[in-house]
This record gives sequence, structure tokens and C-alpha cells, in this order.
Amino acid sequence: MSSLQVLVVDDEPAIRQILSANLTRAGHAVTLASGGHEALKRLMKGDVDVALCDLNMPDLSGIDVIRQARLLGVDTTFILMTAYSSVDTAIEAMRLGAFDYMIKPVRSEELLQRLLQIGELRGLQGENDALRKLVVGSGSDLCPSVSPAMRVVDRLVGKVAPTDSTVLITGESGTGKGVVARRIHQQSQRAAQPFIPVNCGAIPENLIESEFFGHTKGAFTGADKARKGLFLEADRGTIFLDEIGELPLPLQVKLLHVLETKEIRPLGSEQVRKVNVRIVAATNRDLRAMASEGRFREDLYFRLSGFHIDVPALRERREDLRPLMAYLLQRGAARFGLSPSPQPDAEAEDILLQHDWPGNVRELENVLHRAMILSEDGRISVGDLPPQLTPVLPMVSAASVEPGLSATPASGPLRDQVRRFELALILRAIDDCAGDRRAAAQRLGIGLSSLYRKLEEHDGEGR
Repeated sequence: MSSLQVLVVDDEPAIRQILSANLTRAGHAVTLASGGHEALKRLMKGDVDVALCDLNMPDLSGIDVIRQARLLGVDTTFILMTAYSSVDTAIEAMRLGAFDYMIKPVRSEELLQRLLQIGELRGLQGENDALRKLVVGSGSDLCPSVSPAMRVVDRLVGKVAPTDSTVLITGESGTGKGVVARRIHQQSQRAAQPFIPVNCGAIPENLIESEFFGHTKGAFTGADKARKGLFLEADRGTIFLDEIGELPLPLQVKLLHVLETKEIRPLGSEQVRKVNVRIVAATNRDLRAMASEGRFREDLYFRLSGFHIDVPALRERREDLRPLMAYLLQRGAARFGLSPSPQPDAEAEDILLQHDWPGNVRELENVLHRAMILSEDGRISVGDLPPQLTPVLPMVSAASVEPGLSATPASGPLRDQVRRFELALILRAIDDCAGDRRAAAQRLGIGLSSLYRKLEEHDGEGR
């Protein structure tokens, strides 16, 4: 059962203490109020999940507390406690928005069952909110992989996913660490619960603690309403801490505390909250080196790296390029409403397959999306690729030409002179590469298909 922040409101000290003991023993965080005014002051912080409130109190009735709380914008769930003689009044309170009422003396088993129902309802609401945030662009992340390096990653994911182990994913930017994290969640027992991705480097340092652990209303300037926090949003599910190496040292201490105790404390609150969340972290930085330099806590590094998955760069798994391109083209076509999916011609495909992809899968996807937008008649040509992928031959002056390459007489039309000079460059490159035309094409900065086409254009002048 998820931990709830419960406020017990009753003017009788004995009842407050008994209920507090039972609720605390069940794992809930409990605060107490002896009357309606004190209860409203506590409710104004905005972090109370459930208020267990007596109906008849000297200063304010339970109905007055509910009515004023609603006017103040408090969305706490109310359960009223009442005697038999005031059941009709309690039913009236339910019309004002109370969740339920219970007859005194309140039975512990019955109360815990009600709280379980409330926790499940609030959890479903939180999951729906999280899904609404994640649904745009979530799509299918099952990118195909055939390379031995990625099969190792697949095996590690399959082994660790069913456990609750904390996982550290490393790799260069754009390799798909977030995809691996989502697959761990999807293959886990938490798959039906929220998956909350967080970019630690994108949150201003002064707001990180509030974003992670939440805050009460008025906890700091600008906190005009309570915030649940990302860890509570991810309760029973998985929180993915991307760019964990960017987390400031003070927050590293608090994260280590969460890993060790499974508890959080919202800013402005005096109560700790139990949280059942799996942590998956990712970074493109060397955390071990950062730890040795004092820029990352060594104890946190060891807690995070208990199970480590390293995602290889795309240049280290070229076997995946063709299936990955096909997958990204199909997904891009669906995104841009293109049917059928544009496909690269032979020359463009050759360039794509030879590129080193320093930006990895993210760079490949961006290049393909650009090319699809520019493509015509369902065909991606070299002209649709960005300039950095299609280097042109450098300008060569007459003085820079090697002596043995003077196959270009200084006569005749310029077009013919350029063609003869180009042929001489190609032939010299082929000779230098011992007849290996693919290597010659790479040396010249052109695709293999371009080299063959240029040779054919010279109508037999090639060999």
C-alpha cells in the first residue's frame, strides 16, 4: 500500500493518539490537529492527502472545515468521523465533497481499507496525469538491433528488468540510453505503473529539490500551491534520472538518502513520506573519474552502479545501421504523414552507411527526418542530406597538382579540362588504394556509387 500523508483532526487527545499510532504502524505519515482552525492552517500547506476529521468540534464543525478548505482550493480527501446521531449530517457533508464517513469508535481495519481505496484512486489519477505528459512522441521504442554489442545490452535488460535493482546506464549522447531505461520499465513488474523521465541537467539548481521531492504551499517565495514532486509521481513505478552527472552535490546527498531509506521529505513539511520507486539513472560522463575528483559522491556512485549497462556508440555496431534506418524511416513517415515511406537512393544510402555518426542514433534520426521532409517522389537523394555528410572535393590549384598527375592539358573547353582532371584524380586514388574502389571513394570523400557513376560518365576512359 502506498504511503499517504494523513491529518487526524479531533478534539479528544486519546482518539488522536490511538489513530496516529495505528496509521503510523501501517506506514502512513501522520500529523495531528486538535480543532478546525488548527486543521485548516495545516491543510493550507497543501501536502495532506487525507484528512480524518471529527464532525463535531468546539470551534469548527467537520462540515465547516470541508467548506472552507474547498474555498481555499485545498484538494485533500476528507473522511468524517461521527456518532450515530449525526449520520444525516455526515451524508450532507459527502454532498460537499467528503469521500466517506465512519462511525465512532473507528475500527482500524476498516480505516486502513478506506485509505487503501483512496491511495489507489489517487494513484490512478497521478498515473493518468503522467501518461498525458508522456503520450506525445512516446511511440514505440523497440528499435531493431542485430549487432553482437546490442545483443549483450538486450540480455542485460532482460536479466535486470524483473528485479527491483537500481540500474546505471552509460554511453555517449544519442545512443538511446532513455530507450534502454524505458525497456527496463516495460519488462518489469512495475510496467503498469508510472515511468517518469527526468533530465537532471535541465532543471535549475534552485528548483531541483522541489521538483524531486515536492513542497508545501508557502514553502518558499512563489510556492502558491503544493507540489507533489516527481518521486511521489513515480510512486510504485520507475523514475529515470537522465544526465545524473549534472546533479549538484547537495542533491546527491538527498538522493543517496532516498536510495537507502525509501523516504522523502517535501520542502516546508515536517513529515517524511514513504516512497516505493525504482531508480534508473543514465549519464554520458565518467562518474568514477568525477568521484575521484570530488565532483560526484563516491558512495552514491557505488549505489547507482550496482548493475551497470553500457550502450555502445553507433559506429561500434554498424550491423544495426540498415535495420535502424528502415525503422526510423517508417516511424518518421507515420509522424509526417508520408505514404509510402521515402527511401534513400543508392548513392544517399552509401553515404549514410559510411558516416561515423558522432551524434549516434539521435543524429541519424534528425538527418533522416530532414531528408524525408526535403525528399520528392518518395526518393531521398544526396541533395536531401545535410552538407556535413556530403563533403565536396577541395579546390585544387595548378601549383598543387602532383607532377605525375598532369593529365589535363591547358587547352580545350573548361568543362572537358575539369572532366579529364577529375578522372585523373579518381584513377590516382584507385591506384593508391591498390585497386580498392571503396577505399578510393572514401579517400575522395564521395560515395562508392558516385565513383562508379563518374567512371561510367567518362565513356571507357576509366580502364
